[in-house]
Formats: sequence, structure tokens, C-alpha cells
Amino acid sequence: MVLASDESDNLMSPEEQEDEAPKGVARWYAVQVASGCENRVKMNLEQRIQTLDVANRILQIEIPQTPILKPQKGNKPKESSEKVFPGYVLIRMIMDDEAWQVVKNTPNVINFVGAEQKRRYGRGRGHVTPMPLAAAEVERIFKRAQEQKPVVKVDMATGDKIVVLSGPFKDFEGEVIEVSPERSKLKALLSIFGRDTPVELEFNQVQKQS
Repeated sequence: MVLASDESDNLMSPEEQEDEAPKGVARWYAVQVASGCENRVKMNLEQRIQTLDVANRILQIEIPQTPILKPQKGNKPKESSEKVFPGYVLIRMIMDDEAWQVVKNTPNVINFVGAEQKRRYGRGRGHVTPMPLAAAEVERIFKRAQEQKPVVKVDMATGDKIVVLSGPFKDFEGEVIEVSPERSKLKALLSIFGRDTPVELEFNQVQKQS
């Protein structure tokens, strides 16, 4: 399974390739898109589906996300979401030449995830034949997104300098020595009575210093 981008002049349609998905059966496919353009691709593709009248073949577009909590200075963490697979969009569709072209020619779409066929001549990558995702894999992806409990997401790592925002050590400065995302906590060395002392803190109790 590979990802590749190619020029339209050298493409062969899926109908000219051996497709693993049974004809006329809707399957899930992964599509690589430009970084940060997942929502834009989904919106543009939904519009193209209606305009080009392929709603009976391109049936569902999803961007799996999990809930996260972002620390807020002096406030409770703000609930948000994070993409499970940044740079990818999942599409349930009946694969044929027209539906493939509609997806492939959507702005900011790079290519389907699939099997690459090498060029017979010349340099560069060949055509990528879209490969449907296994049913078990699709189920696992969506189950993970639906059942994931919100976790505090924080951009901190060992060695980062922090300042404490609340609690008994408010306004103390220190250095991160351990990060535990699953517990939404970290340990930092704070100078207490002139000695570096390890202290466990909640993510929303600290702020990373620039």
C-alpha cells in the first residue's frame, strides 16, 4: 500500500485495472489530501457530488476525530477535537471511472491510498489503483473515534520551561521532567527553598514559556 501523486495525462482509470472491490458494491477508501485541507476537501467534494450527479456512487465522506481538552489560562480546559489521521479523508463509494475522477480532480486531493503500478517507460511514479479498506479496519477506526474519552492535549515535552498558573505553586517557574498524557499530568522541577524539587501538576495548571 503506497501513496503517490501523478499527472492526469499518464493515468489509467480504475476500470482498466483489476479492482479488489466487487463491482457495484460500496466500500471505504482512504484519500490523501493537502495538509490542513481535510474539511475544505470534504466541503468541495460534497458540492461536486451534487453538481456532477454522482450521489448514488459517492455516498459518505468522513474525517474521523477524537475529543480533546485544551488547557485555558485560569479557566477549565476547553473541549475541542483532533483528527485521527491528519492529511486523510475517508470516502465510502462505489468505485467506477466517473466517481474516481470526481474525487481525484477535487482541489487539494493528492491521491487515493492504493497499489502503485510502475511506469512501463520513463521516470517517476506510475498510476495508483485505489484499494478499499478492510471492513475490520474501518470498524476499528470509527470505534476508536466514538469511544475515545476526552484527554487534555498539551504541547509540552521533557526539557520545556513552564510557569505555574494556579495552586500552591502559582507563579513558580520550572522545567518539565516527565509528561503523562493519559493522566493529563506532568512532573516539573521547581525551585523550592533553593532546591530543585519534583512536583506533579495538572496540564491546566501550567503554561509553556516561549
